[in-house]
Amino acid sequence: MKGWVKALSLLVSVSGALAAKPEVELIGALTQGSLLVGKTAPGSEVYFNDAALIVSADGRFVFGVGRDAKLTHQLKIKSAGEEQVIELTISARQYDIQRVNGVAQKYVTPPSDVSERIQQDNVQVRKARETVSTLPYIFDKPVMPAQGRISGVYGSQRIFNGEPRNPHYGLDVAAPIGAPVIAPLSGTVLLAKDLYYSGLTLIVDHGFGINSTFMHLSKFHVAVGDTVVQGQKIAEVGATGRVTGPHLDWRINWQQERLDPALLPGLPLTPYP
Repeated sequence: MKGWVKALSLLVSVSGALAAKPEVELIGALTQGSLLVGKTAPGSEVYFNDAALIVSADGRFVFGVGRDAKLTHQLKIKSAGEEQVIELTISARQYDIQRVNGVAQKYVTPPSDVSERIQQDNVQVRKARETVSTLPYIFDKPVMPAQGRISGVYGSQRIFNGEPRNPHYGLDVAAPIGAPVIAPLSGTVLLAKDLYYSGLTLIVDHGFGINSTFMHLSKFHVAVGDTVVQGQKIAEVGATGRVTGPHLDWRINWQQERLDPALLPGLPLTPYP
């Protein structure tokens, strides 16, 4: 991504004869890759593109749009016998192309004898990201999980040793091996494992289908099932897996939908180039 996509707040309301319909507040950036946090009347049913969302007792919900999502979406609110349909238009983004040389060839074109391991890794990650809990922490203001230069951004496509690869879905923070990685939000540890591509990898559930992934770590300080508190040291920066140097690759998912961590509402991140 080039430039900074500024988060915004959208208040959708109705008036006149339809005033009984609830107001709907959305906080987040109306653009590809964004997570949006919403609030409406308690007891409402909420649907995003006809998919039912979990709604908290006080009417809060979340959803996200992917890197290459279409630009028109529909949010439907059902409350007290009324149905309100909100048409959402999001903006398209431009993404950087990054050329990375010096990557070990086994990570660019993995040998056939590790293909089964890679498949097993993918299954475990997907299973962890299927978790949809009612933990409320996604509604808190997040903090950065590591300190350092932003060395890689969401949506960019990387070309390893001249060979194009899938887009990058994380926010990379360059930091020395052993630098602390802290929980950006509280949650529960879903996965802590050494994976082929991402090295020592940690996945933390923040609730309502939102989870953080921390990759290329050198050490874990928590284990599967642990409850972590925002700001707690959960791991250390490393250079494990497919990397050219030590850094933290931080990712945010809404279940299987990959989102941009930099667009988390309230994240105190300096605009990156």
